[in-house]
Amino acid sequence: MRSSNPVFSRRGFSRDAGYAGFNAQQPQAGGPAVGTNPYATGNPYAQGAANPYATNPYAPQDTQLGAPQQARGNVMTIDDVVSRTAMTLGTVVVTAVLSWLLLPVDPANLGKSYGIAIGAGLVALVLSLVQSFKRKPSPALILGYAAFEGVFLGVISAAVSTYIADGVVIQAVLGTMSVFAGVLLAYKMGWIRVTRRFYGFVMAAAMGFVLLMAVNLLFSVFGGGDGLGFRSGGLGIVFGIVGIVLGACFLALDFKQVEDGVTYGAPREEAWLAAFGLTMTLVWIYLEMLRLLSILQGDD
Repeated sequence: MRSSNPVFSRRGFSRDAGYAGFNAQQPQAGGPAVGTNPYATGNPYAQGAANPYATNPYAPQDTQLGAPQQARGNVMTIDDVVSRTAMTLGTVVVTAVLSWLLLPVDPANLGKSYGIAIGAGLVALVLSLVQSFKRKPSPALILGYAAFEGVFLGVISAAVSTYIADGVVIQAVLGTMSVFAGVLLAYKMGWIRVTRRFYGFVMAAAMGFVLLMAVNLLFSVFGGGDGLGFRSGGLGIVFGIVGIVLGACFLALDFKQVEDGVTYGAPREEAWLAAFGLTMTLVWIYLEMLRLLSILQGDD
């Protein structure tokens, strides 16, 4: 989960290349057979790559074929992921609330607040890109991204609530939480299976979606209005639903990567990358949910 962007890419916990190559000598129930590997380097569902954490002295080690020892020491656990994600999301929420309260969106201050929000969004983007290309996670970068992202979300949410649909922010938050809970339940129950085909479909759909949104943005900047109309009216509703579904699919990929990282002994510091990826995916879902509900409830 080295990537910081829930749409453009998803790299696994591998530090060498591409997705992680996990050690398949530690099979799970319903998982790949011994000797196969669904997360080879360069291809997330190829087979035969070695465990990238073999050099980690604390990673689980085999005592006999198919019978791994208990993990010990400096390895990532679910508790690590939960705590880091809570810190990252908590930072987003706190700064969003503060920016809502301290950066008014009344007509006299709207331009200034928008300017600060756009600046914060750009800083968050830069920090996310820097973290994406770092070899190791940086808690300072990740929390910095969360803080600036929160400022952006706070102002945008306040403006939407004030000028388009009062109460829509609470609905968007509840909707995002529902999507998260629903995908987690579906993943744990085995209703969603992250396979090579699933990954390929999600990535192709995401790239097409982002490309269309970029074209729409260019048309709106140079032609005025809403560009090609992908973000308002009937088309806006359709693309809002597609955006939420894509976010849900990336949540499933996030859950799979966290599960495999815990199972195969990823270093504890990788929990920060897990938190980073989950936070960005949830921010994506929230923004799409906010836009969709705004279209449904607003004048558009």
